[in-house]
Amino acid sequence: MNYYALQVKTRSEERYIKLLRAMYPEILFPVYFPKRRIDIRRQGLVSQSTTAVFPGYIFVEVDEEEDIRRHQWAFRRIDGFFRFLKSNQNITPMSGRDLEVALHFIKSVGPVAGRSRVYFDENSRIAVVDGPLMGLEGKIIKVDKRKRRAKIKLDLYNDSFSIDLGFEVIGVLGRRE
Repeated sequence: MNYYALQVKTRSEERYIKLLRAMYPEILFPVYFPKRRIDIRRQGLVSQSTTAVFPGYIFVEVDEEEDIRRHQWAFRRIDGFFRFLKSNQNITPMSGRDLEVALHFIKSVGPVAGRSRVYFDENSRIAVVDGPLMGLEGKIIKVDKRKRRAKIKLDLYNDSFSIDLGFEVIGVLGRRE
């Protein structure tokens, strides 16, 4: 399997996928748009918000490299398309760390990343038991215990950005609450 990243208009990712399916029903490739769910507290009220993990990016899974080249103009004709990554002239499958990070959210986490379950040790270091943060401990740059969020730094091609993922504290290492 090969995975390709497409840059599309930010906050129009789902619209792009719907247009792709409507305009080109013969394209049956799986298309992924990983999302995350976090709690937002405003004026004492908590609500859930669902946003993109990779704003402005969608991922396409194809069997053969020639499949993406055969259908590249269909992808490019849809309103909101910007480019294939690395470039429209050099359409290459994802590899290395880029592929690992994308697959973590595509395959391991599922369509919407929820809360992770974590412990804190006596030195206030976070230990992830399960959830979307599992395997990304080295990418955590900030932990906000009050908001129950961990800020992680993700790299995709030459872009680097940070996102918040929610967590649920189950206790302190050595003793469960």
